[in-house]
Amino acid sequence: MLTAIKTTFLDILVKIYDAWSSHAKSKNNNISIIKFCIVILAALILLSSCVSGIKPENTSVTVPEPPSVIESTIEPDSNQYSLPDGFVYVTDVIPIAQLEIRYFSNDNFVGAVIDGYEAPKAILTKEAAQALKKAADTLYEQGYYIKIFDAYRPQRAVNHFIRWAQDLDDIKMKGKYYPDLDKSVLFELGYIAEKSGHSRGSTLDLTLVEISTGEELDMGSGFDFLGEISHHDTHLITPQQEKNRNILRDAMVDAGFEVYPVEWWHYKLKDEPYPDTYFDFPVK
Repeated sequence: MLTAIKTTFLDILVKIYDAWSSHAKSKNNNISIIKFCIVILAALILLSSCVSGIKPENTSVTVPEPPSVIESTIEPDSNQYSLPDGFVYVTDVIPIAQLEIRYFSNDNFVGAVIDGYEAPKAILTKEAAQALKKAADTLYEQGYYIKIFDAYRPQRAVNHFIRWAQDLDDIKMKGKYYPDLDKSVLFELGYIAEKSGHSRGSTLDLTLVEISTGEELDMGSGFDFLGEISHHDTHLITPQQEKNRNILRDAMVDAGFEVYPVEWWHYKLKDEPYPDTYFDFPVK
């Protein structure tokens, strides 16, 4: 700003001088010219003394300070589910295990989501999960994934089965799961019981999936089919179906599990850590 004032003022003085000089020369008056120069010099001195006290404008750019770092104040999810000591999610131990948790769906012999199943998760005791990993590793080398239908089962789910079994009029899933049986005999034949090994946390139901095709092996009957064809000693299946069952059986037995004679999919850890405890925490 100071520079601009000086420049403008000087331009004006120069123009005035030119005009005065022309007039003075025309009158041949050198003394007037000298006087005019003295006036100009005095004016310049006065201007310098005036503008010297003017502070220059602040042309600097203000750079805002970077905002301070705000640490997250988000608390851990208070609803985050922690399993009881001694239990693990199967997929944390065996990431390649496939899950199809039937009791978290309507595709089961009850035809409804079962009490206690709040998520399609497979939970086992640590010991059972480690033994299952041994079997899964063996089967993977042979070209198979394991697919789990059920693992730990809350006692409240078993209670749901009992209520369903007592309602003899509810037979909407009979055609798929127990076509050859009367619902009234399910207790007698051991398909429904007041206590289940699943509730102790070291029992699971599973099948095999061929890695190359992504298809389940043909075991002769589906999971939870209640009938003789699901027994290990049945003569109702083909040699290939029997071979497929034996692939699963051999790997599971070698890993420390026991077979259940009437269900080809059902295996219990021999040395289960809680043989007399039936848990009821939900699957979620």
